[in-house]
Amino acid sequence: MKKLILILFILCAVQQIWAQEIAYVIPAPTSSSMGQGQFQLHAGLRIQSYTDFAGEIYFLQKELLRYQKLSSTIVENSQEAEIVLEKQKLNNGQLYELIITPNQITIQAESKEGAFYGIISLLQLANNSQNNSIACVNISDNPAYGWRGVMLDESRHFFGKEKVKSLLDWMAYYKLNRFHWHLTDEPGWRVEILNYPKLAEVGGVGNHSDKEAACQYYSQEDIKEIVAYASERHIVIIPEIDMPGHATAANRAYPEFSGGGSEKYPDFTFHPAKEGTYQYLTNILREVDALFPSQMIHVGGDEVSFGNHQWKTDAAVQQLMKTEKLADLKAVEDLFMRRMSDSILNMNNQVLVWDEMANAGLPKDNSIIFWWRHDQPKQLELGLKNGHKTVICPRLPLYFDFVQHPGHKVGRRWAGGFNQLENVYTFSVDQLPVSAKEYDLVLGFQANLWTETVDSVERFDFLLFPRLAAMAESVWSDKSQKDYADFLERLKPHLKQYQEAGLYYFNPFDVDEHPEPVMKK
Repeated sequence: MKKLILILFILCAVQQIWAQEIAYVIPAPTSSSMGQGQFQLHAGLRIQSYTDFAGEIYFLQKELLRYQKLSSTIVENSQEAEIVLEKQKLNNGQLYELIITPNQITIQAESKEGAFYGIISLLQLANNSQNNSIACVNISDNPAYGWRGVMLDESRHFFGKEKVKSLLDWMAYYKLNRFHWHLTDEPGWRVEILNYPKLAEVGGVGNHSDKEAACQYYSQEDIKEIVAYASERHIVIIPEIDMPGHATAANRAYPEFSGGGSEKYPDFTFHPAKEGTYQYLTNILREVDALFPSQMIHVGGDEVSFGNHQWKTDAAVQQLMKTEKLADLKAVEDLFMRRMSDSILNMNNQVLVWDEMANAGLPKDNSIIFWWRHDQPKQLELGLKNGHKTVICPRLPLYFDFVQHPGHKVGRRWAGGFNQLENVYTFSVDQLPVSAKEYDLVLGFQANLWTETVDSVERFDFLLFPRLAAMAESVWSDKSQKDYADFLERLKPHLKQYQEAGLYYFNPFDVDEHPEPVMKK
């Protein structure tokens, strides 16, 4: 009898461990249920060849080798295969189903994207397994939102190709699919433009910490490599070329297109009344369009009033205002953006802008507004009222340059507010002035990492991890599934993965483990 009790106890304990493996998946899947037994990963795994999912299968092979150090073999016969990917239309709009039995792993999906996310869930189970034994489980899954984004500012501080690829890896691991790349601003211009080489060679000099820092930018070959890397991970890259403000780096290179600035923000704007400005910027955007296949270009439109002071006395601008009957400088901004949007639309791209442009008259069917000013909910309401598709990325709680713990000193706060892990996790559209009929205009959420205070990879990691995981679940999982205490439990093995990857992460369970990195200057 004692032996029987011991055996039952051991079986229950093992079953509990296997059940915990499901819980380690982030973001939490739509539904999951335990099966019986476990699947043993091993060297020489046989994966069925399937032409429609060939790229996804190749990704799975590489990742199994990378993380589990397990090789795999492609076979033609599904009866011989231990991992099978099937193209199938699923019930209830599910994106993928993952079915693990003791003898076979099956991923069913209608699209390449669905197959990829099924692979990601499998890889998370594998990474959190004991001795490569994965509990048998059935998972059905589907995201709450289509836009699950991260923005990285590399104008203010530049991190380079390998760090960007690492970020893309983690985005894919958490099923994030939009990388908004802020490549130009006051401190530096970070993308090579062949027709205007000084943009990178002159505009790429300096950063937010050091105006004399060595020139840093991405060549067009670098861009192509990173775009291909992201595409393999089902991540779309959206470039941002900021205008008509935040143009200081560009104006250092080509001052003839400067619209001046203010005492605090010199040469801050492009000139809105020179025809040459529009041709110059259109030529730049044509090269950008050729580099990024997303068919989306973000052109900023934010904070122009910081440095448009010289427009008040510029004769050409004043004449433009009279000719076009523009009441104020904001109307000049809006005209500028409408003209540039025409150029972008002629390239068959969508126009993406910050929320200052919510009422600028941009075409609602081909533009997306990014609502970032949490203290101005009326801008969100205005954009939605005007029928614009909208990405939600408010400073509180989705600006990851904000501090995340009351004891942290470096980074931003807003009226004392900051962005701790729980606030990121629990954020919901339900907290915003969005009516039921406007819900379909909300594309999703995006976390933004501005880098004025991020001058090292340690601070980069510290601010992103684990808030990236929390944001991923907030935008993927249905609100009925959200449970912060449960999320924290599932997060624990992910911290171990951060450690193994060499990330300098913030540990919410032991805030002293990794002290807050300070700025070098």
